[in-house]
Amino acid sequence: MMCSVVKLLQAADSFKDQTFFLSQVSQDALRRTIFPLGGLTKDFVKKIAAENRLHHVLQKKESMGICFVGKRKFEHFILQYLQPRPGKFISIEDNKVLGTHKGWFLYTLGQKAKIGGLKEPWYVVEKDGANGDVFVAPRTDHPALYRDLLRTNRVHWITEEPPAALVRDKMMECHFRFRHQMALVPCVLTLNQDGTVWVTAVKAVRALALGQFAVFYKGGECLGSGKILRLGPSAYTLQKGQSKVRVATEGPGDDPGLCPSL
Repeated sequence: MMCSVVKLLQAADSFKDQTFFLSQVSQDALRRTIFPLGGLTKDFVKKIAAENRLHHVLQKKESMGICFVGKRKFEHFILQYLQPRPGKFISIEDNKVLGTHKGWFLYTLGQKAKIGGLKEPWYVVEKDGANGDVFVAPRTDHPALYRDLLRTNRVHWITEEPPAALVRDKMMECHFRFRHQMALVPCVLTLNQDGTVWVTAVKAVRALALGQFAVFYKGGECLGSGKILRLGPSAYTLQKGQSKVRVATEGPGDDPGLCPSL
């Protein structure tokens, strides 16, 4: 017997919506899953709990961030599992060495870099895993943090097939996000023959990072997601008249496809 295709829809409570984390779920698993709270807001659920005197539910604190890390600093936690790899903080503007760090993997793009001896805050804009260097810029809105182009690996579509409009036209307008709870970003998808997609954002996005997942949405439906393997040049690079592209190695046969903007 043919099973109908199951869609993954956003929850009524947009702040508690979990589709970002479910964007790689299979059709087989989704058919066996129910979301009893999907149509309710958190406030309404708490109201039900109060009416039924479930005070332990009302008083329970929410876990935020990486719950299993606890109150420890992330640096202390991760260095229990990875050996320190000292490197340099380097200014993206003039290549000046500003300080040292214990490992490039301790930093994420866009975060404030703790550099001793500097009065003004600097922010992580690029990481070089091969050399261990972390490139920083002097402002949280520095153009080196902004890009409008990325490519994913082969996209996992929730319905097991790319949307009909994307197959027909090879391009499709939709929205995407690469962090939970971030505002959805309007974009255009360009489908490659190998199932990967180029994502062109309508406006430049801050702190896109290799290895994160781009999750796609259209009309309240989560379409699926793909891991970010390639980034277009930053606004700062374009201002300097260069065309540097950041690439993550995916493995043999990983054809990046034709870039729509480079």
